[in-house]
Amino acid sequence: MAPKQLNFITGNKNKLAEVQAILAPTGVDLSNQSVDLLEIQGTIEEISKDKCRRAADTVGGPVLVEDTCLCFDAFDELPGPYVKWFLKSLGVQQFHKLLAGFDDKGAQAVCTFAYSEGPG
Repeated sequence: MAPKQLNFITGNKNKLAEVQAILAPTGVDLSNQSVDLLEIQGTIEEISKDKCRRAADTVGGPVLVEDTCLCFDAFDELPGPYVKWFLKSLGVQQFHKLLAGFDDKGAQAVCTFAYSEGPG
């Protein structure tokens, strides 16, 4: 059974609007909080679980978190969960130049959601 109230932890208004549209028919009262959370290094799954646990502990209630990854075939799935930091450091144009030397420019965007009922 879905919780009646759920905190979606994001500072991204587009993500918030998308999740609100998806959950609207369920009757879930979606609130939003932008919480600055420490993000560990690890696999997509490890990062999502840890982020969700930290968010639930911080907020003190049920939370939903989302993490977006960008995995390029040419880079053996990098930057993965570190896409934000790659783009911040390199910029879009430099990132594009890195890909120029590879024939395979395939990539996958991976969106991972994690849910916690609350602290603990």
